[in-house]
Amino acid sequence: MPGSDHPPSSYPSNGYPPIEEHAVIGDLRTVALVATDGTIDWYCPQRFDGASVFASLLDADRGGSFRIHCSRSKAKQLYLPDSNILMTRFLTPHSVGEVVDFMVPVDNDLTETPHVIVRQARAVRGTAGFNLRCDPRFDYGRASHTVTLVPGAGAVFESAAGTLVLRTALPLQVEGTAVTCAFELAMGETSEIVLEWNSRIRPLAPGEADEMFARTLSYWQTWLRRGRYQGRWREMVLRSALVLKLLVYRPTGALIAAPTTSLPEELGGVRNWDYRYTWIRDAAFTTYALMALGFTDEAAAFMDWLEQRCKEAPPGRGLRVLYSVDGNADLDEIVLDHLAGYRGSKPVRIGNGAADQLQLDIYGELMDSVYLYNKRVPISFQLWEALGRQLDWLGRHWEQPDEGIWETRGGRQRFTYSAVMTWVAFERACRISRQRGLPGPTNDWKEHAGRAYRFVQNEAWDPRNGAYMEFPGSPRLDASLLCMPLVKFSGPTDPRFLSTLDRVGTELVSDSLVRRYAADGSDGITGDEGTFNLCSFWYVEALTRAGRITEARMVFEKMLTYANHVGLYAEEIGPSGEALGNFPQAFTHLALISAAIHLDRALP
Repeated sequence: MPGSDHPPSSYPSNGYPPIEEHAVIGDLRTVALVATDGTIDWYCPQRFDGASVFASLLDADRGGSFRIHCSRSKAKQLYLPDSNILMTRFLTPHSVGEVVDFMVPVDNDLTETPHVIVRQARAVRGTAGFNLRCDPRFDYGRASHTVTLVPGAGAVFESAAGTLVLRTALPLQVEGTAVTCAFELAMGETSEIVLEWNSRIRPLAPGEADEMFARTLSYWQTWLRRGRYQGRWREMVLRSALVLKLLVYRPTGALIAAPTTSLPEELGGVRNWDYRYTWIRDAAFTTYALMALGFTDEAAAFMDWLEQRCKEAPPGRGLRVLYSVDGNADLDEIVLDHLAGYRGSKPVRIGNGAADQLQLDIYGELMDSVYLYNKRVPISFQLWEALGRQLDWLGRHWEQPDEGIWETRGGRQRFTYSAVMTWVAFERACRISRQRGLPGPTNDWKEHAGRAYRFVQNEAWDPRNGAYMEFPGSPRLDASLLCMPLVKFSGPTDPRFLSTLDRVGTELVSDSLVRRYAADGSDGITGDEGTFNLCSFWYVEALTRAGRITEARMVFEKMLTYANHVGLYAEEIGPSGEALGNFPQAFTHLALISAAIHLDRALP
């Protein structure tokens, strides 16, 4: 019979798998995180920013989880080729068991379509003993629930927050408000477990799970075949593309920054934020990365979403920094005091106060993505008019101090990166107008672009430091300025940029890993943070464009070693190479794609 329940020896004794010990599955509306011990420890049904039913990642006791595993085993995970279907293999002295996990993609706009997680347990060698425990905690653990067994069909968990249906023929037992089962499978045997949200209990039909598996595998492999990347790092690039696709909210076309909240940038620290929303900046960069690989449908959907946000912006104010997946801009930041936080890292936050910040750079990233999209698919006149209204607003406000790309909470400044992106916004608008013959106040746009350019060159350049600084008069370097040649603000071999690149390499880079800026508390947030993966891949691309190809390739190859076992990255990397921050993060994967493409072109 199955033995006692022991976590892998590599896990910390406090019950929290390392962030990097996870893979992700999804259905184009939400995702689930699956740890290498077979535990789903993060899942918000219906949509990315919905309330969780499994959140033991943020509280091992009160968060809830769904685990299927083999006892006293060594676990390995992999994705089935060219898909987001996950296989977790459990190697024991006398058997090999595996659990195949996937969510069925719903590639339509019907939000009422059931959300389905399929888990298939099988023995591939010997007789494998499995343990199952499904212990949901509704509404971030705030809502109580009841559990009812339905013999031969499964179990129903009911709460005021919703209903979770566990469909299986396994002989479940109730344990408190959870269900458990210990079962054995002989070689070649399979048991199937299907989890559905707000569905009805009914027995699994023969072949039902296999049909969903075939449909899911076909969906992902068909989608990926539309891509055109054939370079040296195909496996990592296409895995990044699959991750970015998982972060698309299909009903609206919104692209989220990451599917988790409050995973810490420093263990025990307070830099814990909710990333389950659509940042204009992140989504624009994501759109570029997908377009660069040949995936234009996602870009078209985002342009539709963007047009709605531009139309909805009240007169006299610009776009918000971030929105919910359905376009809601009211995202109050709330602390969930009852949750302990990942490995004791409090607070756990939902919502994000950065929604009320002023971040002027978003218009540059936005217009750059529109410019690139327009080169492939001409944008509509309605979108052009909506963008024009936003450019009018930017023309009146771009010289104000703001919170900048890093969302600092230490007071507004005239950030250099924001001025660079102001130049990008107006320069790209002029290009689109010229190329398409679209009407617009191009003389005004040229004037704004020229003033922003001169501000950076005359005010942000520090000849004593030999670098562009974070803002005029600041003593700090800012790794975001590695983007200057990427957006064509600066030539890649311009002496000022090369000097800045060298200074970043000396002060912010440690063996391929790049910090955003010196953590001296001036950002208004206490504590430290890890190195920033986005900046590390920007560093690769900047080196590549500067002609330092050998160095760029070495940095890139080293960065690839920091991916986890299935090719995923969190936001940051900690002192001992561990993943920190929300996971997986779109920014990191889109920057990997861009760096790989440009490095490929530069290599013989």
